[in-house]
Amino acid sequence: MAEQILTGSCLCGALKYRVSGIPARFYHCHCSRCRRSSGTGHASNLFVEKGTLEWEGDTSLIRSHKLPEAERFARTFCNTCGGPLPRAVPQAGFVFVPAGTLNEEPNIRPQARIFQESRTSWSCAGEELPCFPDYPK
Repeated sequence: MAEQILTGSCLCGALKYRVSGIPARFYHCHCSRCRRSSGTGHASNLFVEKGTLEWEGDTSLIRSHKLPEAERFARTFCNTCGGPLPRAVPQAGFVFVPAGTLNEEPNIRPQARIFQESRTSWSCAGEELPCFPDYPK
């Protein structure tokens, strides 16, 4: 994979970020923690190896919540809007990026659906559904 510079922000735009590195893994995660954290059927997560993370904005607004019993799960978010944010994971050598916060398309496509056995029956599974450019009429 080629190195890439990606930018994004929280929902309200108070925090903007720039991640540079190698987008190496891109998963749709159906685990119950990702579902509860995102409020959706799965979370789309990008892992940028050898990544650096830079912030623009008031970094005192960045909050994190790490579940004590979870080995890998943590959630980083904006204290103003609650929007998800990336986080550096130096001990693992990557930056974790909630893909929905990106401004650009990463140079990698989703590679897998993980924790598929935790998937709810109503969650996306790749079946064809009608598509609309905005709200259905």
